Amino acid sequence: MDALSAGLKKATIATAQRHLFLCMGPDCCVPAHAEALWEHIKQRVRETGVQAMRTKAQCFRICTGGPWIVVYPEGVWYGDMTKERFERILTEHLIGGAPVSEWVAAKNAHCTL
Repeated sequence: MDALSAGLKKATIATAQRHLFLCMGPDCCVPAHAEALWEHIKQRVRETGVQAMRTKAQCFRICTGGPWIVVYPEGVWYGDMTKERFERILTEHLIGGAPVSEWVAAKNAHCTL
């Protein structure tokens, strides 16, 4: 398998149903806290078998109320992310299909959820 094929397979591009982007700061949150959250998200996505790609982002340009996570293809934005909040989002949104409405800070205009 060549390097490109291996990378595409590792990123789960062929099977991913969602894509999670996590803002790592530095202006909206402490980067070390975001990094610990990132490790938790990676572990829990693997453990649950959720078909989701994960990407770290340096800055979403919101610069307050982070860490932020956005879930695509829905385009649902959640701020003030913690491990505990992610657990509920994992259960209700990523597995159950219903965004956690009281934590949704924004949705892309095309979102029908």
